[in-house]
Amino acid sequence: MDTARIAALLAPFLEPPLPPAALDQISTYIDLLLRWNGRINLTAIRHPEQIVTRHFGESLFLARHLFPAPPEGAPSRLRLGGDVRVLDIGSGAGFPALPLKIWAPQIQLTLIESNHKKATFLREAARALTLTDINVITDRAEVLAARPDFPRTDMVTLRAVESFEAVLPQAIALLNPKGTLALLVGAAQIPYLTTLTAVKWHPPIPLPQSTRRVLAIGILQ
Repeated sequence: MDTARIAALLAPFLEPPLPPAALDQISTYIDLLLRWNGRINLTAIRHPEQIVTRHFGESLFLARHLFPAPPEGAPSRLRLGGDVRVLDIGSGAGFPALPLKIWAPQIQLTLIESNHKKATFLREAARALTLTDINVITDRAEVLAARPDFPRTDMVTLRAVESFEAVLPQAIALLNPKGTLALLVGAAQIPYLTTLTAVKWHPPIPLPQSTRRVLAIGILQ
């Protein structure tokens, strides 16, 4: 897909815009996703422009709020996501995890995906995009959360997972103290989030081009 068109479609979601190398990665990702989607059901959205806005737009909107770009002229040590460990649950086709890695390449990213075919796609996508410090685990979040030897993480991300209310306690269990939970959810799910007293939530942020979906970010107390 043409990178200029990708940049135009992403403009409502991003500030500042992505550099050319990141746009090239997204173009490669879209081509790979469409090819694999013919073999395994990665996404019901088939049109490339809708893939950009629905999948990449939402994911990068999350990314820019978790890791705001440093001001122009700031020291180079302020690298996006430096040394932060991020765990994505139910990664599926890789959203929001892989766009988050494109936005903040310094993060240490773990993707949890129980479906073996989807996990294979995620590993292939990471290779095709030349992304490093990525670990794909083929398992279920509740299994990993129950293991005392499984490392806890600084940040957990979730988007469009099945059994949302059942997964959230596992996500919290996988966080370090003061860790961040970042969710792309329907606005109708916000009342349930407020019942999770272990997490202090920021006000939900409406997603661009959507009347029903929000970004919810909370900090484990």
